[in-house]
Amino acid sequence: MSYQKPRTQHDYKDLFWSLLPLVLICLVIAGIASQCTFSAKGPTQGQIPNFDAKAALTDDARTLSFPVRLPALPDNGPGKWTPNSGSHDTIVGAGGGAVSTVGFISPQGTYMQLTQTNATEDALAKKIMGNQYASGTEQVGDRKWVVYGDPGSEPAWITDFGDVRVLIKGAGNHDIFTTLATAVDNAQPLPKKAQQ
Repeated sequence: MSYQKPRTQHDYKDLFWSLLPLVLICLVIAGIASQCTFSAKGPTQGQIPNFDAKAALTDDARTLSFPVRLPALPDNGPGKWTPNSGSHDTIVGAGGGAVSTVGFISPQGTYMQLTQTNATEDALAKKIMGNQYASGTEQVGDRKWVVYGDPGSEPAWITDFGDVRVLIKGAGNHDIFTTLATAVDNAQPLPKKAQQ
C-alpha cells in the first residue's frame, strides 16, 4: 500500500516537483523546434524584417490626398537605419483623416515610428498617445515639434507642415529623435504621379 499525503499537507516543494517535468518537456519541444536558444551573454538582436519603405511611401504619395515625405536616413554602415514595417489606418471622428506609418530600427537597435496624416494634431495625438498630453516642445532647425508623453513612457513628437501632420515616436534617445526629425524636415514631398 502506497502512502500519499493528504492534500492539506501539500506545500510549495510538492508543487515544484510536480511542475519540473512539465517545464523540462516544454524546453525539449522548444529546442527540437529550434524556437529557443541559450546565450550566456544575454539576448541578441534577431533578423530585422525586410520592408521597402521607399516603395510603400511612394505608393502612399500617389493614393493619399496629402503630401507624403520619405526621409533620407543612413541605410548602410554603422549608422544604419533599417525600415522594418509599414501600415495604413484611418482616424475617424472630428479632425480625422488617413494615416501612413513606417517603422524603422535605428542604429541603436530601437524602434522608431514615422506617421504622416492629414488629421489634426489633436486627433493624431489622441489616436497614438491616448490620454497623454503635450509636455513641452523641441526646436529642430527652424521647425517646432510638440512633445507628448508621460515620464517613463515612449515620447512622441508632432509637427505641422500645414497640409500634413507628422509624428515620430519610439524608444530612441534624443539624438535619434533629432536625426529623424531633421530628415523629415529636409525631405521634399514625393511626387503624386509615377515618374516616366
